[in-house]
Amino acid sequence: MEDIQNLRDLRNIDIDQVGVKGIRYPITVRDKDMGEQQTVAEINMYVNLPRHYKGTHMSRFVEILNEHNRRISIRNFTSILEEMKKRLNAQSAHMEVTFPYFINKAAPVTGTQGLMEYKCSFKGSLNDGSDLVVMIHVPISTLCPCSKEISKSGAHNQRGEVRLQVRFKKFIWMEDLIKLVEECASCDVYSVLKREDEKYVTEKAYDNPMFVEDIVREIALRLENDSNITWFAVEAENFESIHNHNAYAYIERKKSEG
Repeated sequence: MEDIQNLRDLRNIDIDQVGVKGIRYPITVRDKDMGEQQTVAEINMYVNLPRHYKGTHMSRFVEILNEHNRRISIRNFTSILEEMKKRLNAQSAHMEVTFPYFINKAAPVTGTQGLMEYKCSFKGSLNDGSDLVVMIHVPISTLCPCSKEISKSGAHNQRGEVRLQVRFKKFIWMEDLIKLVEECASCDVYSVLKREDEKYVTEKAYDNPMFVEDIVREIALRLENDSNITWFAVEAENFESIHNHNAYAYIERKKSEG
């Protein structure tokens, strides 16, 4: 049968990225406590397409996923990109894998166990060199320092989210990044809380008021002091409880080598 994709295209235009998007796929990722965790990812896979080809071979992207036996991790990400370049005769390859990741988290006083969900992503590219970014979304609780200062009693608090992206020199656990973020908030968010736990988290947040500016600065300070991190981007967003808008802050830094 004629291979239409390999026919010559006469418009003489290179395509930067072409491939498949929104693949729902079961994967196995590394878990710091349990060894492995089963989850379901949404995957985007692209390669470049030179001007003289009419199209790429879409089925090969899924074939490559199948051949890796559903195991996708920081460790084998580059090898998958290399296989994409080889099988699709491309000069560059790009893949994004986004998935829910669950951590068993105990309530702070009663120790009641509950699963917390965190949205995580691996984003990698292979061109002249390789690039890999890990991204995590971490729910947090914040309490407004201004509200606490001006109020006779109480202060407004709200749930927020931190989105952290990092580049690094050697393997890094998602659990460690999540813990770092949670330690920089007014208080953690939990899936299960008893009355004793609610008292604890309410008082902890009150004793630790944080603006979104405070949160991104605290996280940035820790990452600046981590020699394994080469670049980071951190954003904090408060889903405000007394305003019709959200509060937001962002820091991005490429660390100097040496």
